[in-house]
Amino acid sequence: MRIAFSGSHRVGKSTLVEHVADALPRYTSVDEPYYLLEEEGYECAEEPSLEDFEAQLERSLVAIEEGEQNVLFDRCPADILAYLLVHEDSEVFETDAWLDRIRDAIQTLDLVVFVPVEDRDRIALPAHEDGTHRLAVHEKLHELLVDDSLGFEVEVLTVEGDVQSRVEQVMRRVDVASKDRHSKGAKRKSKR
Repeated sequence: MRIAFSGSHRVGKSTLVEHVADALPRYTSVDEPYYLLEEEGYECAEEPSLEDFEAQLERSLVAIEEGEQNVLFDRCPADILAYLLVHEDSEVFETDAWLDRIRDAIQTLDLVVFVPVEDRDRIALPAHEDGTHRLAVHEKLHELLVDDSLGFEVEVLTVEGDVQSRVEQVMRRVDVASKDRHSKGAKRKSKR
């Protein structure tokens, strides 16, 4: 399966990816676009500009378009789109110029695991960080993924609870998908 983990900052998304990766050792993990760019020498402003988020969006698209199987993506293009759409300069972001490519990339995913802001205090924000921004990104992501406002047409699993509960929810979904694939493969063989 190709699984992306989405959510606003400081919701436990990356921690969940790490734990699921431990449970699925044959899967490859792909770091979030910000860190991929950083490894490649891109320097993002402390307060990311629209251009910084566009660079992250491009990097996210490239990572997904590479087409690997059995991969866990820390973030997907919908995440970066949410940050762009709530950015203070969002009115100059040309969503339509990116939308087809974003939609095509997301539709190659088998599952998006949405990690919501469940409790404002589950993961404390540093004193300098704006909690309203985190909630704005969360709400935009919910709109994009759960409400499917832009027609991404991808299966979304919203997880809840502590890390172990979230891992169990993801693993149940992965187990169901594995059983479905196995039974479809067996049906195809029996028809030959």
